[in-house]
Amino acid sequence: MNIASIPAVPGARKRRKRVGRGIGSGHGKTSTRGQKGQRARTGSRKRPGFEGGQTPLIRKLPKRGFRRKATGRARIREIVNLEQLNRFSDGQRVTPEALRESGLIKDTAHEVKLLGDGALSKRLTIAVHLASESAKAKVTQAGGTVELLDKTRTSQEGSRFKGQGSGPEPRASNLEPRT
Repeated sequence: MNIASIPAVPGARKRRKRVGRGIGSGHGKTSTRGQKGQRARTGSRKRPGFEGGQTPLIRKLPKRGFRRKATGRARIREIVNLEQLNRFSDGQRVTPEALRESGLIKDTAHEVKLLGDGALSKRLTIAVHLASESAKAKVTQAGGTVELLDKTRTSQEGSRFKGQGSGPEPRASNLEPRT
């Protein structure tokens, strides 16, 4: 038995409808489009959501939420919890690039926020953009430090924040971590 010997199911192979091939075909003259009107014309297509001139539903519903005017969308933050940092060796400096290499964050252009979920058993120097108060307390209790990076800092791959990458180079003071 092979694929060629399997018969087609009745109704599976349907012929294509050929329109405009004379009155004997049953689909001649107006080619199944009816007499006149917008749908009978060439290129007639209404945009999605068009309701024939009446106020569309999308305009009747109230607006919800907001958009950041500067970038058009909210900044993307990568969340890292303290317990995830135990995979690094003792005394190591943890940067967004190191987090990316270990698979904890997806993109170094995003802001990295450190949250205090879990326990930290290693003494680390952690350089992130944001950190919660509980995370800072737990890191200092473990003997490490938290360095807050400037939010306009660019990554090596380039940043997607507005104004970065196309203008002048950032000042050296922007690249230094805040403590």
